[in-house]
Amino acid sequence: MPLPKLPSKPATILATQDYPTAGAARPATKTPAAKKVAAPIIEAAIADVAKPVRNAATKIKQVAALMVAKPAPAPAVAAPAAAPAAVAAPAAKAKPAAKGKVTPIKPVKQAEQPHPAKHKPVEVQLKSSASRAADQRGISKLFVLDTNVLMHDPSSLFRFEEHDVYLPMMTLEELDNHKKGMTEVARNARQVSRTLDALISNTDDDAIEHGILLSKLGNKDAKGRLFFQTRLQSADLPAGLPVGKADNQILAVVRSLESEQEGRPVVLVSKDINMRIKARALGLPAEDYFNDHVLEDTDLLYSGIVQLPDDFWNKHGKDMESWQESKNGYSSTFYRVTGPFIPSLLVNQFIYLEPKNGETPFYGQVKQINGKTAVLQTLRDFSHTKNNVWGVTARNREQNFALNLLMNPECDFVTLLGQAGTGKTLLALAAGLAQVLETKLYNEIIVTRVTVPVGEDIGFLPGTEEEKMSPWMGAFDDNLEVLNKSDSDGGEWGRAATQDLIRSRIKIKSLNFMRGRTFVNKFLIIDEAQNLTPKQVKTLVTRAGPGTKILCLGNIAQIDTPYLTEGSSGLTYVVDRFKGWTHSGHVTLARGERSRLADHASEVL
Repeated sequence: MPLPKLPSKPATILATQDYPTAGAARPATKTPAAKKVAAPIIEAAIADVAKPVRNAATKIKQVAALMVAKPAPAPAVAAPAAAPAAVAAPAAKAKPAAKGKVTPIKPVKQAEQPHPAKHKPVEVQLKSSASRAADQRGISKLFVLDTNVLMHDPSSLFRFEEHDVYLPMMTLEELDNHKKGMTEVARNARQVSRTLDALISNTDDDAIEHGILLSKLGNKDAKGRLFFQTRLQSADLPAGLPVGKADNQILAVVRSLESEQEGRPVVLVSKDINMRIKARALGLPAEDYFNDHVLEDTDLLYSGIVQLPDDFWNKHGKDMESWQESKNGYSSTFYRVTGPFIPSLLVNQFIYLEPKNGETPFYGQVKQINGKTAVLQTLRDFSHTKNNVWGVTARNREQNFALNLLMNPECDFVTLLGQAGTGKTLLALAAGLAQVLETKLYNEIIVTRVTVPVGEDIGFLPGTEEEKMSPWMGAFDDNLEVLNKSDSDGGEWGRAATQDLIRSRIKIKSLNFMRGRTFVNKFLIIDEAQNLTPKQVKTLVTRAGPGTKILCLGNIAQIDTPYLTEGSSGLTYVVDRFKGWTHSGHVTLARGERSRLADHASEVL
């Protein structure tokens, strides 16, 4: 169905109280009751598959039965939001909750299709056998914390709900070894030491022996106790393991606790993969620390884009209103539509409909949502040469969406995800130069990134702050060359003058000196944001003053920071927390546009 024609008499924007009352508030994607129902179903299915099969014929029959019994995935767009949520409940929660988790992971609305189309299968992450047995019996567990857990999350002591926490003496020794310096790890170690000092103050020796209440400092969610290693505990480890190594001493403590507290599950929690492998090889329960994970499966990460169903206008075109408005020097068309698909959308989410019969495609953005009624705005076509941004035009649909966010002065926070070569840095620089030098919306561009090398570090660098940061900014230098080549009217002298002007408006800053600063009317670009922790991202985003726009660019598949994963990256954190806010937007760039050689290499290598 083609887009409806504009009415001769434009409609007026309704007030919030005048919206149709056909729909109630946006339904939740999943209720706690649905989660409780989904977990037994998943466990039963896993148990059925794990049963030994007597012969090959029986195995084939069982596999066939499972395939037939598996419900077909519901169409993501055909039914109201409540229907896909019920079907998606098992898939969205296929991974059981990890240890030490207090807050449940926010479910992603199923009506939204992840982007791009290639997805990895959802893997089921099981707890250790000791944890599963304790959950079934309803008894509390004793978690032995490795040092890296405390240095990664200083508040991890209070994240284990009703379970108890045990700190070996070697953990305290390693904390003491890492407390000096100005790094994030050193600051976390000092914070943990201050927390332990507050917990242990005004406490007699008997209380230390029998455990200190973790709720002593006001953390009501922590209902367990904190135990310290108060005496030497020896356990037999395999011959050949170095006795003096810290990891082996912690493993010895775990084995000794298992023999002392028979009947109570003792679980080692560590961010070190090799430590967990050694523990499992010795027959000791070991698990990762998952409380800092925003999402269990990064395929469920908010993409900022959703494809409309083919019958969208048939179902939502009744009583539709449309009008035109001019804002920021550009005229846009607005549609107010009502229907069952609306509650699954989010504010500032991009929508598109590309009919297969050759009709004109529709690209828009959600501007307002109230129940089952939404206001949709058409986009500016940045793929056309007349709408170029500093000589750059969009080469695909996602780049067009990104430029609409970057050039929107009402959007204060933008996140761009994508593989190498998708154009994140080039689009951000082009939009920054256009709004700093042409429209003068911002005073200058500030560029920063995490200084994590890919190979060996090259040591200390001479010069000023910008000169020290210049080796890390090679990507920006490359993109500036591309942007300068587009200006061929002024000749060599003109390009040199333009380059000097651009260099004077771009400042390169280090993350190490961001605390206490306030940026006013700046265009701030944070590159390689996937290497930031959620705490570091909060420190940067809170630097924004009036009139400042912040961009976070990154690729969560290239994380170089130790103990940081795709699910716990600061970039994943802000994408999930900022979705649906009126003044923020996110786009996942899908296609590489660097060159045909780079595209072919990414496919075959």
